[in-house]
Order: sequence, then C-alpha cells, then structure tokens
Amino acid sequence: MSYKFYMPTLSLMGSGAVVDAMEEIKSLGLKKAFIVTDKVLVEIGLINKVTSLLDANHIKYSIFDETKPNPTVKNVEDGEKRLKAENCDFVISVGGGSPHDCAKGIALVCANGGSIKDYEGVNKSKKPQVPLIAINTTAGTASEMTIFCIITDEERHVKMAIVDKNTCAIVAVNDPDLMMDMPKSLTAATGMDALTHAIEAYVSTAATPVTDACAIQAIKIISNYLKRAVDNGQDKEAREQMAYAEFLAGMAFNNASLGYVHAMAHQLGGFYDLPHGVCNAVLLPHVQEYNKKVAAKQLKELAEVMGGNVSGLSDEEGADLLLDSIRKLSTSIDIPSGLKELNVKEEDLPTLADNALKDACGITNPIQATKEEIIQIYKNAL
Repeated sequence: MSYKFYMPTLSLMGSGAVVDAMEEIKSLGLKKAFIVTDKVLVEIGLINKVTSLLDANHIKYSIFDETKPNPTVKNVEDGEKRLKAENCDFVISVGGGSPHDCAKGIALVCANGGSIKDYEGVNKSKKPQVPLIAINTTAGTASEMTIFCIITDEERHVKMAIVDKNTCAIVAVNDPDLMMDMPKSLTAATGMDALTHAIEAYVSTAATPVTDACAIQAIKIISNYLKRAVDNGQDKEAREQMAYAEFLAGMAFNNASLGYVHAMAHQLGGFYDLPHGVCNAVLLPHVQEYNKKVAAKQLKELAEVMGGNVSGLSDEEGADLLLDSIRKLSTSIDIPSGLKELNVKEEDLPTLADNALKDACGITNPIQATKEEIIQIYKNAL
C-alpha cells in the first residue's frame, strides 16, 4: 500500500523567517497581496511587522481584518468579493488558525468558484487555490502547513471540515519573533491543540513510521517547553521550540489525520463559538480513555515520551499514566477542567454527537463509536 505525504512547497522557520519570506514572494513574481488577518492583530500592531516589510520590498497589499475566532461562511464570502475587487493575485494569512483557515477558504473559492460549503469533505476541489503565503503567529493549529480548513456554517451551527490538497500554502512561515507577545491563555490553548494533533495522529488508523516520528518528537518538545512558554512569553527558546513542535505535529496529522477529539471539538466550536484549543484540551484525555480499549499499547508508548516511568506497567496502566500526564499538564497551565466551565449543556449532547459522527476527522479514530458512546464521552468531559 502506498501513502501520500503533504507539506507546503517551502517552509521558513526560525528567527527572521518573515524577512526571508519577502524574497520568496518576489521570486515567485507575485504583485499584490490580499492580507487575511483579524482586528486584534491589527490593533496590537503585529500586522505592521508584515506590512512594513511589504512596503520596504515594494509589494502592494490590501488588508482584510474581518476574520472571526471561528471563521464563518460569511467571512469567506466577504473576503472573496474583496480580493476580486482589489485585483490581488495572491493571499497572505497572518495569525493563527482562524486567519489561515479563512484565507484558505477565500483562496479556494476564488480559484474554484461556488461556495465554500461545496468543498466540505475530502478533496472536493478541482483547481489549486490562489497562491497562499501563511505567516504564523501562534504555536498550535499548524493550519499554516496543513491541508485542513475549518469553516463555521452559521446556518447549521456546524464547523465544516474541508480536507483538501489544494488548501496547502505554497510558503509557510514560522518565526518565533512574531509569537513572543501571545497571551498566556492563547499560548496554553494552542499548545494543547498541538499536543492533541500529535497524540491523535499517533493512534490514527492512517499512521505511518514517518508520521509517528513527527508525533513523538512533537510530544517530547511540548512536554518540555509548553509550560515554560506559558509562564514566560518572552522565553525565546521556549517559543522557538514550541514553533517546531506545532509544525511537527502538523506534519503528523496532515498525513495521518486525526480522531474523535477534533470531530467532537469542532461541534463545540460551531455550536457554542468556543475556542478550539481549549475544547481539544478538555476532551483529549476522555477520548483517549475511550480509545484505550484498542490503542493502549500506543498510549503507553506516549506516556514514556511525556517523561513517565512505564517500567513494569501493563499497556492499560501505561495508558492511564499518559492520561494522568495530560491532565497534569492541562492543570499546570490553567486549562478548564471540564465542559461545564465552558457552559456546555447536557441537553445539547445528542445534537453534538450526531454532528461529530459526520465529521471527516473521526474516520481515522482507532475505534469507531456509536452515537451513544460519543454522548457518553461528552458527558464524561462535563
């Protein structure tokens, strides 16, 4: 059996990477950028670090800062109209997962036509999207380098998973200098998102030795550096290591896909407009508790990667040690202890479960669940 391995054409990493990106843009012959970001990054001046470089290199641009924390179908529609009106020939996304996903949606629809809703599912597009340069400012989603695009359908209150080879950026930029001012809560949530990516990829039914290697290294780095990055945002070593970790985790799940943590978290985000990383962090140990019945051996292996002593433990005991390690890390960086703290209501769980079972991310979970089992996992996480 053969496997595919998706990555951006080029990835620029390390301090100063955003400066190097300007030369790449010029070498590609791109003329006018459509910058997709959000109002917060504009207000705190972070976007100026990119636009000043564009100005210095005589690259024209137009800024679209209407991306919501959970980007919507309307965000994509509005962005598509603006890009065409401004006659931009490429897209630059600046931010975390939200601007990247919004930018992917805009670029995909501009090239392929129709509505972003038409591309829900796996590889529904026919043409490569408008060229995308993804400049990352967080260390979690890895959206800057993946083929995943998550857009909220406001009418259905559902997050659509668009998994499409044509949403991959041509250049991904991970410069820790742009991540230094991330607040503690965002650092924690995005870091746990990266951990979730790595763990879900490792136990995925589509895992390979290549994705396993990426996942293991990502988990090792996150275990050592996430709390440091949360405790001191100016810790440059921790920031740089977390940038590598989120990218490695992205390499893993971009090719091995994910599981029920993401399938279920997407529904919480779409239904309640909750932060994705926090939802993942809360659900992670509960979903792996469910997966333990078939993936205890892999979970035990990850317990050792996170620094646990698994000597003499059975696979099930080792898996329990991993769950304990995840919970301890979450607690140490002030992740909410349960979904009740996020105002999730028990009466909504059947609807959430129905939608989770339709999410493409659940296909590669190591064991397939019934609706009742998904509801129970949600209940356990309350």
